[in-house]
Amino acid sequence: MDTIASLFSFITTPVSWVIVQFHKVYGALFGADTGWAWGLSIVSLVILIRICLIPLFVKQIKATRAMQTLQPEMKKIQERYKNDKQRQSEEMMKLYKETGTNPLSSCLPILAQSPFFFALYHVLNSIANGDTIGVINESLLQSAQKAHIFGAPLAAKFTDSASDVSALDASLSTVRIVTAIMIVMMSASQFFTQRQLMTKNVDTTVKTPFMQQQKMLLYVFPVMFAVFGINFPVGVLVYWLTTNVWTMGQQMYVIRNNPTPGSKAQAAYLDRLYKHVTNHGKIRGRGQKAIVKAIVAKGRDRNDYERKFINGLSKAGLAAQPDGTVAKGEAQTATLTEDGEATAAAARRQQPKRQSKSQRQSGTPKAAGEPTSLTKSDEPQDAKPAGAAKPKTGSGGGRSKAQSGQRKGGPQRPKSPSKK
Repeated sequence: MDTIASLFSFITTPVSWVIVQFHKVYGALFGADTGWAWGLSIVSLVILIRICLIPLFVKQIKATRAMQTLQPEMKKIQERYKNDKQRQSEEMMKLYKETGTNPLSSCLPILAQSPFFFALYHVLNSIANGDTIGVINESLLQSAQKAHIFGAPLAAKFTDSASDVSALDASLSTVRIVTAIMIVMMSASQFFTQRQLMTKNVDTTVKTPFMQQQKMLLYVFPVMFAVFGINFPVGVLVYWLTTNVWTMGQQMYVIRNNPTPGSKAQAAYLDRLYKHVTNHGKIRGRGQKAIVKAIVAKGRDRNDYERKFINGLSKAGLAAQPDGTVAKGEAQTATLTEDGEATAAAARRQQPKRQSKSQRQSGTPKAAGEPTSLTKSDEPQDAKPAGAAKPKTGSGGGRSKAQSGQRKGGPQRPKSPSKK
C-alpha cells in the first residue's frame, strides 16, 4: 500500500489542505477536537470532489446510453464471428470508432476519484501512525487523533489490535461495531445503486452479454466493499459511504428525469409527462422539450412506451411538435354543433345496415334515415313479366318449391324420350 500511496503523493498535500480548511469552519461550530468537526470535513471533501466531477458524470451517462444503443449491433457481431475472436474484436473496435463511443467512458468518475481516495487513505493512515503529512502539522495531528465518530477514532480500523485501539483512547468492541455498521451501510448503498440501475434504467428489450456482466457486478461490488472495508480507517469509511450515498441520489435524479429509452423508468416518466401535458396543455423545461423532440424525431423507430405517449396525446386533442412543444391537433379537436353537443371533427363513416332476405324479396321500403343497402336495386312488382309463375308454398308452411320437372319462371326443358 505504501507503493500505491507514493504514486498519489502529488495530491496528498491538496487533499490535506482542503480538509484543514473545512476543519477550521466546523471546528468553530462544534469544537476543534470533536468527531463532528473532522467527520464533516471529510463529508465536505466528498461533496466538493463530486461537484467537480459532475461534467464527467454527464459524460458517463452519455457513454452508457451510447453503449446501450449499440447492444443490438454488438450482439450481431458476436453471433457472426463467434468462432473468430480476433475478427470479432476488430469489428467491435470499428463499430466504436464509427459511432464515436468508448467503453471506458463509463468508468471515468471512478477513475477520477481514485487519486483522492488513496490520498485520503494515506492522510488518515499517517494520522493513525502519528506522522505529520501535507499541511497537517503536529497540533492538527493531535486534534485528529482525539476525534471520535460514535466512539470510534477517525484513524481506527476493524482489523486493528486492542493495543492499537487503546493507543487512540478507544475500546476494540466499539471500533468493530461502528466499522461493521458502516461497512454494511456502504455495501448496501452500493447494491441498491446498482440494482436500481438494472431494474429501472435498462432497456429490457435488449439481451446481450453486457447485461449479464452488469447483473454480475450487482453482487460483486458489494462483496468487494465488504471484504476491503475491514482494512479501511473510519475516516475512509465515512468518505466512501458519503460518495455512495451521493451516487445513489444523483442516479435517482437522472433515472427520474432523463431515463434510458425502452426502460421502466421511461414508462413512468412518460406517464407523468402525459398527465402534466393533458392538465396544463404545455411542456415545461428544456429537459422535457428535449425528450419530446427526440421522440418525435424517431418516427417509426419509437418503442412501445413512446408510441403510447404520442397516441395518448392524439386522443387528448394534442400533437407533439418537432421542436419539443405540443399544440392542439386539428383532426382530433372537438367542435360544438348548433345544439351545443360536442362531436369529433373526424367522425367515423357510418356503415349501412344490411337488409334481411325477406325485405329484399318483398321490396319493403327503408325507414327514413336508414342508410342505403349495398345490395342490387329491387325491381317494382309490376315490372316483372306477366307470365312469370309464382312459387307455390308447401302445405306445411315450409320452403317454396318449384313444380316437379319445371324450371322457375322460364321455358320448360323437353322431357327425354327414354324409358317409359
